[in-house]
Amino acid sequence: MVEQIVIALFLGLVEGLTEFIPVSSTGHLILIGHFLGFDEAATFDVLIQLGAILAILLVYFNRLVQIAKALPVSVKARHFVLAVLFGFLPAAVIGAIAHDFIKTVLFDSPKVICISLILGGIVLLVIDRVPFKPKYTSAYDFSWPMAIKIGFFQCLAMIPGTSRSGSTIVGALLLGADKRSAAEFSFFLAMPTMAGAFALDLWKSRHDLSMDQGLLIVIGFFTAFISALFVVRALLDFVSRRGYAPFAWWRIGIGILGLIGLYTIG
Repeated sequence: MVEQIVIALFLGLVEGLTEFIPVSSTGHLILIGHFLGFDEAATFDVLIQLGAILAILLVYFNRLVQIAKALPVSVKARHFVLAVLFGFLPAAVIGAIAHDFIKTVLFDSPKVICISLILGGIVLLVIDRVPFKPKYTSAYDFSWPMAIKIGFFQCLAMIPGTSRSGSTIVGALLLGADKRSAAEFSFFLAMPTMAGAFALDLWKSRHDLSMDQGLLIVIGFFTAFISALFVVRALLDFVSRRGYAPFAWWRIGIGILGLIGLYTIG
């Protein structure tokens, strides 16, 4: 049990550090779980996301309160909230329909995850070097059709290793956002998306969870919460200065190491 607790702590740390950067927290957790023999990685990953959700809610608490207060009187606030909800809809519908296939087929293929990490890294490298002329410098100005399209990009993250934040960021950049507003909209879109995924997976897994699993999930949750706080606070400034190339190279490196491990260790 002590070994399982240490693994849960480590996986919670990884979840918090990788959830909001475009490297695929799910891909990292499933690969680590595979090589460490942690059989609960797929369910554990989704359920400890609650820690990361609470971290981003805490960081954005004042902003969320301001938006809520402005809703009755501000057209811009209502526009933004609806944009986030429209962006959430594709993942809500497709995720609910394809949940069992995603969990039983895609989450059970480390090779797919490694390939997705590498291909996603290449896409990020290309996107990072394209001299876009952004039309939007604020996430509050994204149009509703643009938000829905970003939502469909987010659905690509149902393939483990693709990255939810990476998909939404790339989609936003292609649709006219600058790097900072793309990352910020990804943060806001994460709130309903991750909360929905957590609720659905908790409901689907409710009969399979034991007390020991519950303890591991609580440990992973707190570790994810603390580590995610640091990432959310620092990411926007980092992206504004450095772009996405560092994350792209990290993805490619992890994907290659994962493939080497699969073919040598199994």
